[in-house]
Amino acid sequence: MPAEPQAARPANPVIPGFHPDPSVCRVGEDYYLACSSFEYFPGVPVFHSRDLVHWTQLGNALDRPTQLRLPASTPSSGGIYAPTLRHHDGRFWLIVTNVSEGGGNLIVTATDPAGPWSEPVPVPGVEGIDPDLAWDEDGTCWCTFAGVAQVRIDPSTGRTYGAPHRLWSGTPGAKAPEAPHLYRVGDHWYLLIAEGGTERGHGVSVARGRTPDGPFEPCPANPIVSHRGTDHPVQNTGHADLVQAPDGSWWMLLLGVRPRGGTPGWHVLGRETFLAPVTWKDGWPVVGEVSLDLPALPWPLSPAPAEEGRDDFDLGELRPQWISLRDRPAEHHTTKERPGWLTLRARGGSLDEPDVVFTGRRQQHLSCTARTLIDASQGSGGLAVRLDERHHYAVEVSAGQVRVVARIGPVRTVVATRPVPAGPVVLRVSTGEPSPHGPLTGPDTVSLGMELPDGTFDVLAALDGRYLSTEVAGGFTGRVIGMYVTSGTVHFDWFDYRDEGYRCSGFS
Repeated sequence: MPAEPQAARPANPVIPGFHPDPSVCRVGEDYYLACSSFEYFPGVPVFHSRDLVHWTQLGNALDRPTQLRLPASTPSSGGIYAPTLRHHDGRFWLIVTNVSEGGGNLIVTATDPAGPWSEPVPVPGVEGIDPDLAWDEDGTCWCTFAGVAQVRIDPSTGRTYGAPHRLWSGTPGAKAPEAPHLYRVGDHWYLLIAEGGTERGHGVSVARGRTPDGPFEPCPANPIVSHRGTDHPVQNTGHADLVQAPDGSWWMLLLGVRPRGGTPGWHVLGRETFLAPVTWKDGWPVVGEVSLDLPALPWPLSPAPAEEGRDDFDLGELRPQWISLRDRPAEHHTTKERPGWLTLRARGGSLDEPDVVFTGRRQQHLSCTARTLIDASQGSGGLAVRLDERHHYAVEVSAGQVRVVARIGPVRTVVATRPVPAGPVVLRVSTGEPSPHGPLTGPDTVSLGMELPDGTFDVLAALDGRYLSTEVAGGFTGRVIGMYVTSGTVHFDWFDYRDEGYRCSGFS
């Protein structure tokens, strides 16, 4: 008799893929978390969990054009930077920075984190990124932001009182003190920050004081989290937030990346959300290992949410995990024109252009397959793996031909072509382990092509994945796999995304 399958051990990252800058709060037995979204619309995904391990996306805090304006001039890795999510006085409060033209810091609120969220309240008196909100015992609200500076604020109106004052410059010699969060724990106020930059030097440090506005003394063990200078499979650890569980235990949600391949190691999924345990010693937080395997948790885990791998576009609106570039006007993205299909209508040129019509989902697994059935009889479009305008691979259908296009920096080339008969075509993209291994090996191989009538994957091109990595392209995002149109109108009957099961175990 075959052995019973064992339950999978909880693993990091708890929210895989391009979900950076996590901010978390707890209300009763429930946890809520928000992340950065950069140039994508809708903005600021919001998640729910009962166990800190399994998270379900409820929606997006900025899901209306009146809340989120990202003009075509917004560059990749511009737009919406790190939010802070808090619950106070019966409401959820979210403060975030829109770094695009005409943006700035803004606050939205909701009684239900699934939405709707309010129209934004601008905060012109806060000029730095990574703003935080914290309330003291008398109800005064303090906004602390990158620098690290602080100002008193009325979060209902966005009015600030007095000039911002510097609180702490972080560890001497460490660059970019940012991502501050302020907490009252016992007799002290704790100021948690990220520093060292969000690359390999990233880390978390903490200071404490008797009042929320300081002065603050640094922890003698700073940084309390950092994987700099190690060969750990999780790198760039930082930008953290703390939360206390109902049983009194403390936990940290933070970002990290999973580099793969040879030197210097390339991460392709973006900065992901990890979980680590926290204990307290001599009045300071001590963070446990940020590893791919989670420690045993002191409570039973909730059932893992069902994977939403396939979407038949049978709802009136797109599900919350779908994101588009900068906006999503109904005349260019709709599931209502042809019921059961996603219709994309072009308004600009190729994937290289900022106004291309593109709708995708974050790549969340190191090895995955994405497929879609496309009807391009009235236009041209396809399936793309996108990091930004200058770094993407795509397989597209146009005028009876399937072709693979690669854009790497200033170079755009048609890698392969194949004639196809008239009618819908199934396009396919797969990512997998690179070959051969060695110091020059990239993080993965991206295979692009179409499916033959018998289901066989006809690979037109297999390309090195390092060119769709942050270490090559720069920026703050990760890969997004999705559908696009470059001319006319294109229809997509379904989209299917599958985890192929490969797990990173460190540098090759």
